[in-house]
Amino acid sequence: MKRFIKSLSANDVGSTGAHMAGILVPKSDGELLAFLPQLDPKQLNPSAWIDCVAPDGTELRLRFVYYNNRHHTPGGTRNEYRITHLTGFLRDAGAKEGELFEISREEGSSTYQIRVINDHLENAISVDTEGPVRIKLTSGWARMH
Repeated sequence: MKRFIKSLSANDVGSTGAHMAGILVPKSDGELLAFLPQLDPKQLNPSAWIDCVAPDGTELRLRFVYYNNRHHTPGGTRNEYRITHLTGFLRDAGAKEGELFEISREEGSSTYQIRVINDHLENAISVDTEGPVRIKLTSGWARMH
């Protein structure tokens, strides 16, 4: 199973009051982009629906979109990947800034699992090794092995 986590920002959970267009997926993270549905950058704002299951069994559809009008529209400014339609899920999960959003998928499956880890990273990972394990994730995404 592949798992990716993101430390949620204040903007991600809506505590800034700003309008959000979903969680940012960095263009530089090829492994994360390969994990998500393929999008055709030759199209204006291509998108794909992601079928997901929450921990309580609720089925959700998230939208993975590449806002790319910078490359298609004169005066366009956007050039970013986002996962949208998360607001209700994050609110219902009681997500707070600094907590973790996780998305995972079994190899060969088309359905993703999502959850909010209502704890900070240090307390959310169990590792079977000797000595301390330090992982720092102040923002952005990380692949969990």
